[in-house]
Amino acid sequence: MALASIRPAAVAGQFYPRDERVLRTQLAEMLSTAVAFEAAPEPKAIIVPHAGYMYSGPVAASAYALLAPMRERIRRVVMLGPTHRVAVRGFSLPAAQCFSTPLGEVPLARAEWEALQARDDVLVDDRPHAVEHCLEVQLPFLQVSLERFEIVPVLVGDASPEATAGLIESLWGGPETLILISSDLSHYLSYREAQWSDRAAVDQVLELRAGLDHEQACGATPINGLLLAARKHHLQAHLLDLRNSGDTAGDRSRVVGYTSIAFCEAEPPSHARH
Repeated sequence: MALASIRPAAVAGQFYPRDERVLRTQLAEMLSTAVAFEAAPEPKAIIVPHAGYMYSGPVAASAYALLAPMRERIRRVVMLGPTHRVAVRGFSLPAAQCFSTPLGEVPLARAEWEALQARDDVLVDDRPHAVEHCLEVQLPFLQVSLERFEIVPVLVGDASPEATAGLIESLWGGPETLILISSDLSHYLSYREAQWSDRAAVDQVLELRAGLDHEQACGATPINGLLLAARKHHLQAHLLDLRNSGDTAGDRSRVVGYTSIAFCEAEPPSHARH
């Protein structure tokens, strides 16, 4: 496998537009109209959904819109998401050194890619990444939201929350690093059932309580890992958006839930009231 290999876009034309101009226009519209439920300071980490843009794009945009003040500062994005099509023990890194979208190519962070391979639960394998959408759909948002950046794309399979937290911790970095968890919430419940299930899951996340299961979120394992790390770093979780496909694209008989949540440094206490 050539080290300069490129992982081509697998779901352009399905999950998001293949045409560059159409894609840029759609992204600009979603970002310009994004309104977060709750004001949040600059995030260290975000949870964003990964369905087709017509379904979850507006929800994801509420998180990406927060990155505008950090456009030039963020140089590395650590991306974790679940494997949907290929079973993985532990964690999977691609052999490819670049991911391509209609907006151009995004390089991998080579030093981190090499360092992660020292872990015995990390496997370098292009196959899990080849048709996986959960990380790819985030890239166009990042490409229009950030100036120049590298990625550490990790697919999470059969791994413990503690191992996932350890991997995240090893890549935590400073203000130049954003941690991104790609996950949808409940799948194929009725609209009302989904609202109840998703609200309970989100409340658990906002309290930084690990222990989500895969009925609550397909990316439960990376979310749980982030929650352990966020608790250690005393981050605060801010709910930006919570909807489902019944809100964004119609049919309410069987829906998929989506949320965007930002994890930020705790605000210093105000002395104005003392």
